[in-house]
Amino acid sequence: MFTRTLGKSGIEVSAMGLGCWAIGGPWTLDGRQVGWSKVDDKESIRAIHKALDLGIDFFDTAACYGAGHSERILGQAIAGRRDRVIIATKFGHLVDESKRQASGKTGDVAQHLRRFCEDSLHRLGTDYIDLYQFHFGEYPLDEAFQLRELLEDLVAEGKIRAYGWSTDHAECARVFAEGVHCAAIQFALNVLADAPEMLALCDEFVLGGINRNPLQKGLLTSKFSSDSTFPEDDIRHSWDLKSEKAAADLARLEAIRQVLTQGQRTLAQGALGWIWARHERTIPIPGFKTVAQVEDNVGALTPGPLSGEQMGQIEILLGRSDELPGT
Repeated sequence: MFTRTLGKSGIEVSAMGLGCWAIGGPWTLDGRQVGWSKVDDKESIRAIHKALDLGIDFFDTAACYGAGHSERILGQAIAGRRDRVIIATKFGHLVDESKRQASGKTGDVAQHLRRFCEDSLHRLGTDYIDLYQFHFGEYPLDEAFQLRELLEDLVAEGKIRAYGWSTDHAECARVFAEGVHCAAIQFALNVLADAPEMLALCDEFVLGGINRNPLQKGLLTSKFSSDSTFPEDDIRHSWDLKSEKAAADLARLEAIRQVLTQGQRTLAQGALGWIWARHERTIPIPGFKTVAQVEDNVGALTPGPLSGEQMGQIEILLGRSDELPGT
């Protein structure tokens, strides 16, 4: 098992975390279905326990996932094991647990911050959060600065150990990155969608780079074809895998399949190996709903990062630059 560090916080985590969006089950955000269809809570807990047994100690969730349900399930699963776990969660959305609804129309997030934090602590069954992340992709920069200072207060009070921002916008991330206890930025990164600007920012400010969408919502697992469809309560229900973009992504994936699966890796394991090889600060957080998914993803840690030769082959096959910035 190899590890990575959440930036200058010094918090060490397993090099792969697990994303807990899917185990929240069905829910809506401002009226839109954004869950992952039906979920078996007992299986979710078994999957978390299996991850712990296999050496995974980093779990990323959010208050809005399942409108609080994901945090509650994670809290149940780690009861009695809190000292073995690094918890990252996110804030920013108003949550109605009874209706399984969340809203991003919160106005000034700062006025709700303490309530958000206390609610997450309660659902998780803990008295501190290791990494507390802002969950809005974009936000007015002057207000983000004020929010950062309030997060520093929560650090001083022991409610959180460090904070970060889940955003793909470097100008937003930079506001938090300049804070003393900012430890990580969460952003999308996978073998088909590089993020050199965000990786460079992590280097500049000594931050962990937590990578959501590492398997492109399952597309990089080889489970889907152009004929695949999804239930109405699944966020992927609107996917048209016969569209021009989806067809192009599937073709690109097929072009690099042989390289990703070398060394008896599954396709998903190869995609995770690409992320680790891409940069020393990366921490992919693939989602899961079953024990089998956890076992497959954790299996990627054994072969670990792809080799330099494999990385070069992929760049050539995808028609990208021969040189990888930041490596």
